[in-house]
Amino acid sequence: MTLLNAINFFESLKTESSKKSEIKIYTQFIDILKKLENRAFTNDDIQSIEIELDSLKLNSNPDNRKQFFKNALSKFETYLKDTFSLTSQGYYTNLSVTLGMLFGVVAGILIGERFERSLGISFGICMGLFIGAFIGRRKDAQAKEAGHML
Repeated sequence: MTLLNAINFFESLKTESSKKSEIKIYTQFIDILKKLENRAFTNDDIQSIEIELDSLKLNSNPDNRKQFFKNALSKFETYLKDTFSLTSQGYYTNLSVTLGMLFGVVAGILIGERFERSLGISFGICMGLFIGAFIGRRKDAQAKEAGHML
């Protein structure tokens, strides 16, 4: 499936659907495909992307369309990240905030053993969130400067 065919496919799905959650996924797919279309790729890279689009089997008619296309979008973003180091906007921020909060809970439990546990956990979550957001924003800015952001 070529990029243009994929864009047209998702545009048609977008006009057919009345559910906001499905339209949001189709819009995300269209945005990524249009940004890919405007980037300078070699013919081999474009063929690779088209093969990946074919492997997603977008033309199948699943029962749960929202979940199917959500998974397809996730797989396609992972492919773009692994193959071309392309990330979507806010990718590192979301990842770092999530990891920061997880490690913050663990740090909060360890800190909370000396003081009050709930105070330690809330302090750990806040610090993990803050540190994760700081690191993620910085990594997103670096990706944008390097031209690796879609």
